[in-house]
Amino acid sequence: MEFLAPLMFASLVVFLLLGYPVAFSLAANGLLFAFVGIQSGAFDFALLQALPERVYGIASNQTLLAIPFFTFMGLILERSGMAEELLDTLGQLFGGIRGGLAYAVIFVGALLAATTGVVAASVIAMGLISLPIMLRYGYDKKLASGVIAASGTLAQIIPPSLVLIVLADQLGASVGDMYKGALLPGLMLVGLFALFILAVSIFKPAAVPALPASARTLSHAQLATRVFTTLIPPLVLIFLVLGTILLGVATPTEGGALGATGALALAAIKGRLKFNVTRQAMDSTLKLTAFVIFILIGSTVFSLTFRGLSGDLWVEGLFEHLPGGVIGFLIVVNILVFLLAFFLDFFEIAFI
Repeated sequence: MEFLAPLMFASLVVFLLLGYPVAFSLAANGLLFAFVGIQSGAFDFALLQALPERVYGIASNQTLLAIPFFTFMGLILERSGMAEELLDTLGQLFGGIRGGLAYAVIFVGALLAATTGVVAASVIAMGLISLPIMLRYGYDKKLASGVIAASGTLAQIIPPSLVLIVLADQLGASVGDMYKGALLPGLMLVGLFALFILAVSIFKPAAVPALPASARTLSHAQLATRVFTTLIPPLVLIFLVLGTILLGVATPTEGGALGATGALALAAIKGRLKFNVTRQAMDSTLKLTAFVIFILIGSTVFSLTFRGLSGDLWVEGLFEHLPGGVIGFLIVVNILVFLLAFFLDFFEIAFI
């Protein structure tokens, strides 16, 4: 019954392409093929007895507690108007040079990535705020939307990223080590985005015009004050959270709790800690956390059955026969992730 494992993987892809929820597709596939495997003698029923313990392990996982903390921290800062203030301040700061608004979007995208860790939150915040302004001052439509979408994806790699927490849990690695490994590539990506805008401003200056003097209304003193009050507090919070985790002073969960408390304090200091803001942030945090936990449970059911049907040996055999050794393996995996990302979120890809 060696064909059951590849058939199980193929049926999962079909379920996902049909639009069924990922968590339920994973769990249903796992249970269906466990039943088929038991009936055909290819799967040991005793393996299913490990399921309750695995589900309990997910619910009691201390590492995953960091997800609601970091999500809540980012959403409080975003809903309290931090993104809008940052974009306005950096837009005024860089507005006098060609591509200034694009640079502002990239740098704010990096800052939001380090606070929200959620791609959708970053893209929606910057899209609503910066896209109308960029188009109003004559930016190329494709470039404006591309800069916003690209800078939004920084939330996946710049710590404290939810993706890295999930990957650390799946790989059995330290979250702190994942953060250390991702920090330099994340900053390099920010630098490459900025270099691209620089190249466009040199070769296609009409696509990224500077802001007219009439749009730069703040004096030097006012701008310095805005930078100090708007840019410095979230930066201090980010460095405080990341520093405690990277130095080993705090666990990711403790760092997340510190970040959430700091975000509430910043919102309160600015007089923006309203009941509606807090409620919306809590609702979104609950939804995202439940989403992650359900996918984890579904992927546990799927992986248990898949391994029981020797699917891990089948996948290992596939990769062993790839040409090019380690480099060939990395190329194929990157292409596979690229294709999966067309219709799956990063959480699903990490679990599958």
